[in-house]
Amino acid sequence: MPGLVHVVDDDESFRTAIERRLKLAGYEVATYASALELLDSAPDDGQAGCILLDVRIPGLSGPDLQARLAAAGSMLPIVFLTGHADTPTTVRAIKAGAEDFLTKPISSEQLLEAIERALASQRTARAQASRLDAFRGHLATLTQRERQVFDLIVRGRINKQVAHELGTTERTVKAHRHQVMEKMQVRSLAELVSIAERLGMLDPDER
Repeated sequence: MPGLVHVVDDDESFRTAIERRLKLAGYEVATYASALELLDSAPDDGQAGCILLDVRIPGLSGPDLQARLAAAGSMLPIVFLTGHADTPTTVRAIKAGAEDFLTKPISSEQLLEAIERALASQRTARAQASRLDAFRGHLATLTQRERQVFDLIVRGRINKQVAHELGTTERTVKAHRHQVMEKMQVRSLAELVSIAERLGMLDPDER
């Protein structure tokens, strides 16, 4: 199956029609009449999928559900679908991380393209999260002194400066630096700086 699409809309006939369209395209589908129904079901974040979400639904609105899911750390991408598009709502939803904002009625082609983009975005986000986990794992293998050397060289210090700051010799710093590169599995300082930035250890203006 290419993925599970969670459809949240209070219009039963619309839910039924969308479910039929998506199942014909090979997707698994779960439908909900309200945002709270989706929250109660606690959808599996680990499964490939996305949320097709109406903006105006009784109770918790679409944007409110988006905020709740974001606060909970959900990685399920959201595609908004509405019969009442207005620019401020669209802008807010996109800024808050929505993948797309579609207006009803929508063609099957448009709908399927939006869902495929959302699933591709999820795959990319997962791959990035996996790489960050790997970087954190490598970082945890550094000794305290190697970590100090790491912190200084990614901030542009040369070996002589690092040796001076740590009260050791350049030769020792070179050895530590070699170990840092080995353990972090990188071949260049640029790669090391990039990892530090991705892990939030370095502001871009510190480079």
